[in-house]
Amino acid sequence: MVVAKTQYYTATSVDGFTADVDDSLGWLFEVDEGTDNPFGAFFSGVGAFAMGAATYEWVLKNDNVLAEPANWHEMYGDVPCWVFTHRELPLVPDANIFMVSGDVRPVHEAMLVAAQGRNVWLAGGGELVAEFSDAGLLDEIILAVAPVLLGDGTPLLPRRLTSRQMALTHVAQLGSFAYLTYAVGSLVTLGRHMAADALARSRVAATG
Repeated sequence: MVVAKTQYYTATSVDGFTADVDDSLGWLFEVDEGTDNPFGAFFSGVGAFAMGAATYEWVLKNDNVLAEPANWHEMYGDVPCWVFTHRELPLVPDANIFMVSGDVRPVHEAMLVAAQGRNVWLAGGGELVAEFSDAGLLDEIILAVAPVLLGDGTPLLPRRLTSRQMALTHVAQLGSFAYLTYAVGSLVTLGRHMAADALARSRVAATG
């Protein structure tokens, strides 16, 4: 049985930053992503998603979704989005967006209901994802690691997670990006089995 997961999917520098000290992603757009961007396939399995105020404001500015709301709908369709903020922020016209604040747990419950068995995506930033992690609500981390070292900036996920709390389940190269998938929390045991099975299959293929 396929179990819906709460996933943190994001791009990061090699040294673990999702934006530079100026909150810019210019460094990211300079990286060759190849011809097969996996985000579309990933998002097709998403039934609800959440982001923090800074991430939402970045989308407002860089994708011009207030003046051209079709840009939002092209990216996210009618999939409901929860924006965590303590400030009043403009709403994208006709977008399925909910402004919320406070404890992530009741919001997560609402997201699971809205997702109707599909996955929940935590779009960022890292501080918001850390709150989900603290509440035991993070199942998977998917990283698109760019061949860039920033030295400083916005941390990927400002929490300590040990190797007992994470298990590598998949590795792929697309363009210049390394894609790393980790099971987290309650899915770690399952993740270790998946990783062991994948390793066993690769050994059989190599010797067959």
